[in-house]
Amino acid sequence: MSKISRLETGSMNVFEQYLTLWVGLCIVGGILLGKIAPGVARYLDGLSLIINGAPVVSIPIAVCLFFMMYPIMVKIDFAEVIKAGKSGKPVGLTLFINWAIKPFTMYAIALFFLGVLFRGLIGAEATDLVKMPFGLDLPVGAQHGAGTVVLADGAKMLEIPLWRSYLAGCILLGIAPCTAMVLVWGYLARGNDGLTLVMVAINSLTMLVLYGVLGGFLLGVGKLPVPWQALLLSIAVYVALPLVAGYLSRNWIIKARGIEWFQQKFLHFLTPVTIIALLATLILLFSFKGDVIIANPLTIVWIAIPLFIQTNLIFWLGYGLAKLLKLNYRDAAPAAMIGASNHFEVAIATSVMLFGLSSGASLATVVGVLIEVPVMLMLVRISLKTQHWFASNS
Repeated sequence: MSKISRLETGSMNVFEQYLTLWVGLCIVGGILLGKIAPGVARYLDGLSLIINGAPVVSIPIAVCLFFMMYPIMVKIDFAEVIKAGKSGKPVGLTLFINWAIKPFTMYAIALFFLGVLFRGLIGAEATDLVKMPFGLDLPVGAQHGAGTVVLADGAKMLEIPLWRSYLAGCILLGIAPCTAMVLVWGYLARGNDGLTLVMVAINSLTMLVLYGVLGGFLLGVGKLPVPWQALLLSIAVYVALPLVAGYLSRNWIIKARGIEWFQQKFLHFLTPVTIIALLATLILLFSFKGDVIIANPLTIVWIAIPLFIQTNLIFWLGYGLAKLLKLNYRDAAPAAMIGASNHFEVAIATSVMLFGLSSGASLATVVGVLIEVPVMLMLVRISLKTQHWFASNS
C-alpha cells in the first residue's frame, strides 16, 4: 500500500479544527437570513428537479452536496480494497458494527429519548410537514404511516408528529458510517492510516447496497414515509455519482500529473471544499428552521442527547470487541472510530431529499454535525490514553 500523505488523512485544518464554531455561526447566520430575507431559502429550494409533479432533487442543494462528497471519494484508492482480506479482523469488525449493530441501537436510543422521555418537552401534539414520498399520490386527509396528507401552499404534504421527524433524521445518521472525517480521527489517534482508508472504501461501496435497504426498513418500522424510489435516487445522486467521479478523476489526474502532485497539490486544494459546501448547505437549512429554533431553543439539546449516547456506545462496543479479538492498537482505534463517527454529509443530503429542507429530519441530521467534532475529539483523547490496553503493534 502506498504511503498516505499527511495531507490525505491530514492533521485538522482550520475548517475541520473549528467545525463546531463554524456550524454555530451558520446557525446564527441562517436564522438571521431567514428573518431578513425569508423568501431566499424557499426560492432556492423551489429550484428542483420535478418528477411526476413532485420536487425530488433541489438543484442548489444537490450542487452543494456533490461538492461535499467528491473530495471524500477522490481520496479513495479502490485498488487497495482488493487487498483488504489481509486485514480480515478489523474490516470484519467494522462491517459488523456499522451494519448489524449501529442502525438498530440508533433507532432504539432515539425512539426512547425522542418518542418517550422527551416527547412532552418536544411537544406531544407538535407536527411537522414533510414531502410526500416520491410517486405516491393520495387524497387530502388520507393516512400514510403516522402521517396525514394535507395541502400546504398548494402542494400535498404529509403532516407527521414532530418527534417522529426528528427520529427519521437520527435513523439516517445511524445508517451512515463515516467515510470522511474518520480519516482525521484515525490519524490523530495514531491509528493505521492505510487500514482506515481501506475501511472507508469498503464502507462507501457497502452503502450503495445497504443504505437504502436499512433506511427504508427502519423508517417503515417507525411508521414514517418510506420513499423507496427517492432513497435509491439519493444513493445514486449523493454516493454513486461522486464515487464514480472521484474514481475516474483520481485515475486521470495521477496518470497525467503523478501521485505526488495529486497528494501534495490537488488534495491540498480540495481540503476546504467539503466543509465550505457543508456550511453553505447549513445556512440554507437554518434559514428555514430559524422559527422552530427560536420558539424552542432546547430542541437541539433533546436531539443531541441520544446522538451523544449512541456515539459513545458504538465506540466502546467497537473498542471492546477489538480488545477481545486481540487487535493491536493501530488497528483497534480506527475500527472503533469509523463506527462511532457519522457520515453526516449523506445523512443531510438524504433527509433534505426525502423530507424537505424545512423538515425536522433535516434539523436532526444537522445536530449530528454540531456534536461530531467535540465528541470525536474526546474519543481520540481517550484512545491515546488507553493504548496500553492493547497488544504491541506488529
